[in-house]
Amino acid sequence: MRPAPALLWLLLGWTAIGVLASFGWLPLSAWLACAAAIAVLTGIDGWRLRRMPLPTLQRELAPVLPLGPEALVNLVVCNNARRTQRLRLHDLHPGGWAVRGMPRDVVVPAGKQVSLDYVLTPDARGEFRFDGCHVQLRSPWRCWSSRRVLGAASVVRVYPNFATLAELAGLSVELASRSVGARLQRRRGEGTEFQELRDYRVGDSLRKIDWKATARSSRLISRDYRDERNQQVVLMLDCGRRLLAQDDKRVHFDHVLNASLALASIALRQGDAVGLLACTGQQQRWLPPQQGSGGMDMLLGAGYDLHAQPLATDYLAAASALQAHQQRRALIVLITNVRDEDDAELRAAISMLSKRHLVMLVSLRELALDHAAANPGDELEGSIRSAAAIHYLAERERTHEALRREGINTLDVSCSELSGALIERYLAVKRGGRL
Repeated sequence: MRPAPALLWLLLGWTAIGVLASFGWLPLSAWLACAAAIAVLTGIDGWRLRRMPLPTLQRELAPVLPLGPEALVNLVVCNNARRTQRLRLHDLHPGGWAVRGMPRDVVVPAGKQVSLDYVLTPDARGEFRFDGCHVQLRSPWRCWSSRRVLGAASVVRVYPNFATLAELAGLSVELASRSVGARLQRRRGEGTEFQELRDYRVGDSLRKIDWKATARSSRLISRDYRDERNQQVVLMLDCGRRLLAQDDKRVHFDHVLNASLALASIALRQGDAVGLLACTGQQQRWLPPQQGSGGMDMLLGAGYDLHAQPLATDYLAAASALQAHQQRRALIVLITNVRDEDDAELRAAISMLSKRHLVMLVSLRELALDHAAANPGDELEGSIRSAAAIHYLAERERTHEALRREGINTLDVSCSELSGALIERYLAVKRGGRL
């Protein structure tokens, strides 16, 4: 128990009476009587506080939250005492999260319960813990207060913002692709898997005409094709130090994860299976390709707690692990930040993968370097920084050009362009029948 403001005021008054008694303006017995009265009053009040039944508390919170949007938390406080309880609540939410509505002062009538809400905003992905709720109880006469932790601890998982994925799910593949920036050229019937027969249209190729159906119906009939389904896509994500670069409030890896999930959403709707290999240093996390509506749930569950680490990625170890796990030919989407020092190891890893799979190498640009190269400034330090950035970007471009000359499907994009570029290139691969 701790003294409350009412007790401090009583002690201050008792002190004032003592001062008056010391000057002879009040008898000493008055001061002693006040001391006895205060002791009895506070003792009874403290005893009543100790015997006061503790309230019960329940927290209602979704077990999975998206990163970014505000989340509503509901607390239900039940008073088991015979008197009204006045409480001060502070939920022990994860530190660092923005919160509105905490702490709160609550009055709970005897035998009743009170429901209250507050809002918090998750600021990182992963698994987080709510360690109960901090409650400050006050004695009936307000002389004492007691602090307790009530309610059970709960664990919540913070996933990437799947609200965007839900929006994409409500659109057609073409509209969803365009909404994330993919530039598509609509070509009807240019896939490799037969879909249907239809009437001939002016401009159809002669090789698309079905002569048997034409003979039966006495009019020209064409075959229509669609992109082949039931193929496999593996997202190979670099979780090393290269993806710790930051151009806005989020590190590059967060952009990579969001763009990968957008690509997975489109690929799953195309009938393909999507898997994941996340590599950090010499460690990997593998999720075999999954197909259908449960594929996205599996990807979210496997990647929600992935974070870039300050470690160098071993591309050869990652390629060897992928070769061991993935026997069937697949489109491998390797997302990293290619630099000139990666040249030999990265080429060897891609060469290993290309013997069985179709590899797409995606390299993220750092806008901070582009900005430094384009703005030398008027000071010597700025000019040196600009010259170093120009030299670095030139070496990086030479590395990318060498990879392209070797026939490696390479993308060099910024974070803002990543989702659209990934989906655009994936659909081009599908429509070209390259997989």
